[in-house]
Amino acid sequence: MKRRTFLKSAAAGALALAAAPAFVGAQDKTQTFSVALVGCGWWGTNILGSAMAGGQVKLAALCDVDQHQLAKCAAEIAKQTRDTPRHYTDFRDMLAKEKPQIVINATPDHWHALITIAAVNSGAHVYVEKPISHTVMEGLAMVKAARAADRVVQVGTHRRVAPHNISAYKFLRSGQAGKIGMIRAFVYGGNGKDGPETPRPNADPPKTFDWDFWCGPAPLRQFNQRIHPRGFRQFLDYANGQLGDWGIHWIDQALWIMNAAYPKTIFSTGGRPIKGPPVNSDAGQTTDAPDHQVVNYAFDDFTLTWEHRQFAGHEDEKTEPVGAKFYGSKGVFDLGWQSGWTFYPADGSPPAHQNAVFSGEANSDNIPELWADFIESIRTKRRPVCDIEIGHRATSAALLGMISLKLGRSVRWDGEKQMILDDPQATELLRRPYRGPWKYPQI
Repeated sequence: MKRRTFLKSAAAGALALAAAPAFVGAQDKTQTFSVALVGCGWWGTNILGSAMAGGQVKLAALCDVDQHQLAKCAAEIAKQTRDTPRHYTDFRDMLAKEKPQIVINATPDHWHALITIAAVNSGAHVYVEKPISHTVMEGLAMVKAARAADRVVQVGTHRRVAPHNISAYKFLRSGQAGKIGMIRAFVYGGNGKDGPETPRPNADPPKTFDWDFWCGPAPLRQFNQRIHPRGFRQFLDYANGQLGDWGIHWIDQALWIMNAAYPKTIFSTGGRPIKGPPVNSDAGQTTDAPDHQVVNYAFDDFTLTWEHRQFAGHEDEKTEPVGAKFYGSKGVFDLGWQSGWTFYPADGSPPAHQNAVFSGEANSDNIPELWADFIESIRTKRRPVCDIEIGHRATSAALLGMISLKLGRSVRWDGEKQMILDDPQATELLRRPYRGPWKYPQI
């Protein structure tokens, strides 16, 4: 199937799906699926825990290049099941030997594409964490692979199944806030110790950790504990900073609620004036993601702005430092993460409010609901609520913001053709060279 034909055929279904919140009813508990986890860190363990609690999977395998993380995950999951999963360091061996029906891909961002594509090609359905890819063309290849293999791929944008987010969707889609002209999404931080970042010394990787494999198709840096475990999101070789981490959730909320597909123009600015220039030397490393960033997304009839700041935190922002504000002709709708939502009518009438509700209280998430939708999608052969193409749209918007930041100018995006217009230098950044034996996925 040609690229443009594929995109057009997928677009109508993706937008129709985006317009309908998910409600998962009673499920067939007698049908079980073999599952394997690739990426056994804290979040992968959290997802697998929800999967095991759902009672419809049998744990076949755990896979990680860090044996310490794998052992921690195995010990934690052993509290929930008598299954005895086999352990692997190479996902390719695991897929070939175990042939799992489901793969959870909770690896760092730069591994999402290759592992997801390999998994669907092996016959597995996939739950992949957001953002779905490190570059835009990886995401397009993932969508194409999922469709060609006819596999269900669910993305971990779990706010689409959170009760207060579904309620926000209904409220705003009903027109009670009027016509929405502007949306501002944000994450604020700062701990009172703001200033230049001090490089952390490099070190030899632990003997139980295959650092070269962890880097995989991305550049091979010297090992540094600031990167692993859990620090990779602030290193642009492996992730895309706060925009790629937090931003995709709120971009996705805007696309969903506004029933929008693609921004047409993207402009970003930001940098590291507080953390200082990044350091990557033989002696040590700092992070290199921006300590603040603003991105303006122009759609046909509204504007979306993303902003983050990792310094100058203050009391006024601690109530809800993560969220999005929808500015409508009838008032302001404040959609938070942990605080639910509040609508402030322009006519001065009393605000409307709904509190946030989470099933995974420890991590303020709704992974159990998203997993239930994933299983039901596999069982009934329908698209999941956070389908791979929906995840690709939100991820692409975030990645286009990073491209604009790197170039220092706006970019124009044709979402139907999946191309940047009239800018060869920006177009080159839709993909990147892969290292060593790894091959960039075919589009």
